Amino acid sequence: MRDTDSNKFIAFLVIIATPFALGAFLLTWAPSNQYSNEDPAGDGYVPPRSIEKLVDRTQESTVTVWCEPKVGMGTQGTAFAIELETDVSNEYSTTLITNHHVIKNCISVDAKVTINLLFEDEVKAVIVKWDEENDIAVLATAKKLPALALSDNAPWPGYWIMALGSADGFEGSVSFGNVLNLTYSDILITNNVSQGNSGGPLVDNEGAVVGIVSWGKDIEQYNGAKSLDAFCAKILECQYEFEREKTWWDYSGE
Repeated sequence: MRDTDSNKFIAFLVIIATPFALGAFLLTWAPSNQYSNEDPAGDGYVPPRSIEKLVDRTQESTVTVWCEPKVGMGTQGTAFAIELETDVSNEYSTTLITNHHVIKNCISVDAKVTINLLFEDEVKAVIVKWDEENDIAVLATAKKLPALALSDNAPWPGYWIMALGSADGFEGSVSFGNVLNLTYSDILITNNVSQGNSGGPLVDNEGAVVGIVSWGKDIEQYNGAKSLDAFCAKILECQYEFEREKTWWDYSGE
């Protein structure tokens, strides 16, 4: 075969092969590009792109709570920092949310309430106010902690969620799960939680708080958290109270 014929044949092969190569490239590139561009902020059902970063960021704002009315009678739980001005903010600049049942034995008695970050020493905290009916309490401390944002979106059955706290005394415990269902003031969750998780944050895939881990079931395979709507009764001045988007519970009653 002459050189000119050979060159024409090679050029023909290149022309034929190029579309196939390009197609193969697009098939492999498109899903990976879609994955990297897809933002979990717009989809509550998917986990975050970096679970490690979400855990670390939430840990920085989450503490273990110790209520010790007398030696040998203490209780342990969890709390997390939020943006909330209190009457003691000048002295205790960080506001914390926990469960009422975690600190109830330290209310109006000569007792000590302390908090500590993971692997750090305990520091003083004070009880600011509480809502026994909804099992929520507000603490304050002078220790500087970054506040967790409260979610603007109501959770929905199936949404990905993370619970963080001191499960059974093991500080810094993390569990992943989903929203099972909801009532007006409670979120039913599939996350594994134990005593010590009480008062800990329940966050979505953006790291925003959707509830506060509050109770567990012995037989049924779910546990529970108080929703942000429960905060509106006495803890927060909620501009969105009764104005938020309808939840699964609202629709079920129609």
